Amino acid sequence: MPLPLSLRTATRRLGAALALAATVLTAQAEGRIRIAYQFDVGDIVLHVVRDQKLIEKYAARQGVADVQVEWKQLSGGAAINDAILSNTLDVASTGLPPLLTIWDRTHGKQNVKAIAALGSLPTYLLTRNPAVKTLADFGPGDRIAVPATTISLHARLLQIAAAQQFGKDQANRFDPWTVSLPHSDAAAALLSGATEINAHFASPPFQFQELKNPAIRKITTSYDLLGGPSTLNILWAPERFKQENPRTFAALRQALAEGLAIVNADKARAAQVYVKLENSRLPVDFVQEIISSPDVRYTLQPQNTHKLASFLADVGAIRNRPASWKDYFFEDAWADGGS
Repeated sequence: MPLPLSLRTATRRLGAALALAATVLTAQAEGRIRIAYQFDVGDIVLHVVRDQKLIEKYAARQGVADVQVEWKQLSGGAAINDAILSNTLDVASTGLPPLLTIWDRTHGKQNVKAIAALGSLPTYLLTRNPAVKTLADFGPGDRIAVPATTISLHARLLQIAAAQQFGKDQANRFDPWTVSLPHSDAAAALLSGATEINAHFASPPFQFQELKNPAIRKITTSYDLLGGPSTLNILWAPERFKQENPRTFAALRQALAEGLAIVNADKARAAQVYVKLENSRLPVDFVQEIISSPDVRYTLQPQNTHKLASFLADVGAIRNRPASWKDYFFEDAWADGGS
């Protein structure tokens, strides 16, 4: 028997009200994104995204009004991994090894994966110890600053360097001589020459600043160790964030695409944004020179990441061996290609 007209009208109104309520609740659930990013120019795409409020722009287009975007600067993969697992962060930028570490730990559980690469930039191993001419010259008297011992990109690159120089069973040779320090503090220590820090596996812009000092020289680079251009920083998140915030996640990817386009089209503007947001004392022209270097390529496509992932599996640093870079990237990134 058909429902009376009044009841049918009431039912339609109730359905519409419930749909509206669901929409509002979804929008509220997607009303915040907490992002940790790094101090170096490897994250300059994120600096532009922040400065131009691009997440807010695309979130509004996705129907998520008044999204709260919280930006945090944390140094060291361990602290960032802990923050993600404790749900005090949603999205993070780190080097590749911290991502692979947490991808491995959360495989089949929280399923942390990469959203996008943020660019391929070389990192330099520097020293001011006059006795060190090659990797083989480092010894117990040296103290090499890295963002986080053992798990940071720079610490893993040291392990690759040791394995290449002395054999895989010696991959941890340099580990006892490493010290955890943010790049800014490490650069200041190396430039001063007044602390125990006499070497630094650095990132741009700090490595270029340090090399202005004639007492400091380059021993090797990430490009040397990995056989070519390689991703420096990478943006990632737990699967729950993507599933619970599909529109915010889509807005983030759209924001990254526009931020990348701005950086590649106008390096001067990108340098100005970096100096402003970092309150950096570096001249804008110097930052522009760095990010315009032929060795620097801003792209969302990962480069040479699987080589490093395979090394971590070889030495037992991760238990799950990825068959390709796609294993630790969300499918949204696959169409752009990578390695």
